[in-house]
Amino acid sequence: MLQSLTSNSCVRLIQSNKSTWYFLFLVLGYVLYLIFGAVVFSSVELPYEDLLRQELRTIKRQFLQENKCLSEEKLEEFLAKALEASNYGVSVLNNASANWNWDFTSALFFASTVLSTTGYGHTAPLSDGGKAFCIIYSVIGIPFTLLFLTAVVQRIMVFSTRRPVMYVHTRWGLSKPLVAAVHAALLAIVTASGFFLIPAAIFSALEEDWNFLESFYFCFISLSTIGLGDYVPGEGYNQRFRELYKVGITIYLLLGLIAVLVVLETFCELQQLKQLRKIFYLKKEKPQDRLTILDHDHLSFTSVSDQAASLRDDKTEPFVDVPVLSSPAGDDHIHQIRECRGREEKGIVGGACMGRGRERSQ
Repeated sequence: MLQSLTSNSCVRLIQSNKSTWYFLFLVLGYVLYLIFGAVVFSSVELPYEDLLRQELRTIKRQFLQENKCLSEEKLEEFLAKALEASNYGVSVLNNASANWNWDFTSALFFASTVLSTTGYGHTAPLSDGGKAFCIIYSVIGIPFTLLFLTAVVQRIMVFSTRRPVMYVHTRWGLSKPLVAAVHAALLAIVTASGFFLIPAAIFSALEEDWNFLESFYFCFISLSTIGLGDYVPGEGYNQRFRELYKVGITIYLLLGLIAVLVVLETFCELQQLKQLRKIFYLKKEKPQDRLTILDHDHLSFTSVSDQAASLRDDKTEPFVDVPVLSSPAGDDHIHQIRECRGREEKGIVGGACMGRGRERSQ
């Protein structure tokens, strides 16, 4: 008897805190995914790093043997200075000395990577004034970029997602969630082809040392704003039309980022993903928990729109901002309004609700 009561209480405890348990499983899954990535990267890259270290030690030892007049300390000092300059995008090689990092087109490319938070890291400000200006420029420019991208994405979404889905839904009477899911998949395929596969083929043809995989890797790392900086186009020694090439890359990165955000926003608006996200959110038990500080349209794109979309689309517990009524009749009136709204959202409209609707319209 005691054992059955204990098991029943445990079941009730789990069911009453479903969202918390789902969230804990989500955190655990994310930590395990991080560990999985660390294990794979370490097992794949560590042997290559060890091999590169051995090759460098061998080359250094051979160089010192062939140049006995040069001490190891002087060589270490020169290499440290060369590596420090390389971190700022300045190379000691004769072939690379002709490429300036701070001409107008290179500076334009750098500014675009700063504002989009891609930040390849191959070029960085050298002076203290440049570093200070970079901070001020980013503090103002990054929110400005978020505002710009939000406005552009929301305008494109009307023509690329909402109207096509609604047209197919009303024209052929297909299920709206199904049409939206198919449309999102097709939009992702078109975007992957137009901004990943085709540009990767172009970069592999223009960059002498890049193959298709490395070019596709650059496109993905750039448009996902990861920006590792190990591959940067237009830095070759014999690059023709380098200035025009840099401007073209800047335009490509901006358009590609907008296209990726449109795809992400399209997927975020899918009903299936909205329902999946809601199981991890904290249950809004109090009226003040259901209040929205900002409307969905005032927030930025997909980085913060998930929670806003949940608050906007959460119709199971609507928060009605009505004046406080002290009389029992007023409480009954509020209860009837909420009940009628819930029936209307489910498509069930009775006679009483029809009467309430006529009263509100009058």
